[in-house]
Amino acid sequence: MNRREVFRGMRTGFLASVAARLPLRAAANGAGSIYARIGVRPVINCKGTFTILSGSQSLPEVKQAMDEASRHYVHLDELMDGVGRRLAELTRAEWGIVTAGCAAALTHATAACMAGANPEKMQRLPDTAGLRHEVVMPRPSRNVYDHAIRMTGVKMVTPESREEFLAALGPSTAMVALLGEAVSHHPMTMEEMTEAAHRHGIPVIVDAAAERLTIPNVYLAKGADMVAYSGGKCLRGPQCAGLLLGRKDLLQAAWINSAPHHAFGRSLKVGKEEIMGMLAAVEAWTRRDHDAEWKQWEGWLAAIREQAERVPGVHTEKLMPQGPSNYAPQLRISWDPAKLGATGLEIADTLLAGDPRIVVPAAESSLTVMPYMMMPGDDRVVAEKVRAVLSNPLRRAKPAESGGGAPVAGQWDVHLEFVRGEASHTLYLEEDAGKLRGQHRGEFLAGDARGTREGSHVRLRSAHRYEGTVLEYRFDGRVSGGSMSGTVDLGEYGTAKFTAKRHWA
Repeated sequence: MNRREVFRGMRTGFLASVAARLPLRAAANGAGSIYARIGVRPVINCKGTFTILSGSQSLPEVKQAMDEASRHYVHLDELMDGVGRRLAELTRAEWGIVTAGCAAALTHATAACMAGANPEKMQRLPDTAGLRHEVVMPRPSRNVYDHAIRMTGVKMVTPESREEFLAALGPSTAMVALLGEAVSHHPMTMEEMTEAAHRHGIPVIVDAAAERLTIPNVYLAKGADMVAYSGGKCLRGPQCAGLLLGRKDLLQAAWINSAPHHAFGRSLKVGKEEIMGMLAAVEAWTRRDHDAEWKQWEGWLAAIREQAERVPGVHTEKLMPQGPSNYAPQLRISWDPAKLGATGLEIADTLLAGDPRIVVPAAESSLTVMPYMMMPGDDRVVAEKVRAVLSNPLRRAKPAESGGGAPVAGQWDVHLEFVRGEASHTLYLEEDAGKLRGQHRGEFLAGDARGTREGSHVRLRSAHRYEGTVLEYRFDGRVSGGSMSGTVDLGEYGTAKFTAKRHWA
């Protein structure tokens, strides 16, 4: 949904309003050179709106608004009051504020529900003594991002049934929190949940981070008091901006609990540039030709499909969106790994290591192309690279094995060395014909472990659940007698080294 440098000089007014209604235009050459100066290679994003991939590229109107805003001083309380009125006009919500991302919106909303605009209570957070200190979030809504709610010091209550949800609402409940894409999986309808919460005077917020902004808002219409969006995803505003819409009193209290005010949210600062850039993004959203953008995505996928299907044994299918986030058509490219000579993960690794680099989601026997954040001209590059790599896949050399390796069944005392810090863990493993299963215990958490042993090469994977988060460990090492060593892939948290000794009772 992004346009490139050809629009860099475009100003607001007639040209900008026309551009906002048109599909994306061709990209300018040389994009990414600012990154090349420090040895960083940009990527073509065929995965979607993910913060780790830097979200989206902001609209030309957004860039212009941020530049203009940077050239003046303004009182931020007056600015947010004016922006709140304008957002209410644009979205038909009662009020709106701009935050430092969707997660910040969740934090400020939680603080507002706990402390209101009472300075004495605000100063106490995250000490929740004497305050409403519980947030009810049904099990299907729990997710890694609800840390933004937990950080205020609240206790999360996680009901799994209608009866548990109703029983969880009480005088200690500060807020009910729901994940937009999960509401259809709850044991109650959203209308039922909001009605039950309101009987107790409890506000309801919906996290709709990567969803499309609906006007009038679908969640507010179903009874929610607040709804939060990411600014730097499909709205294509500033990457470090978010949008909070809903009840005026709650949103004004949320603003008071955030910077520049000296409260819990002081560290989650949003500047005048992001505030005005976010407003420009919402204004542009109301003018954009969303049907034309969809047709452009389909055209890009058709170009990639045509090239991929030229490779013998490769099949494609168009996928329609299954949820409200990253709402766009997709193309699945599949094959038999045994016949092609490479898995989907190996093909994806080759594309990421190429020039230009291409990021695609992958499975064992397929790739999926998501056009949501692709840029004009990317379709031709991706089509050519995908066909070339599928036609001549780079086969990963398998490590040579010497001997059968030592069995690994039993208890292992594991020492992990992180980039900073260390930890002692324990593995309890069983082995059957090279297949491993058992349990991985950390310092506080534990989870099942599964893996394989091929000769002396050991691979093991485990997952530890905590609140809405799942911590994943992927061990890759060698066993020799009573010891093992290697590396642990910690996902978004980097890597660690590990050594393990067989535990002798």
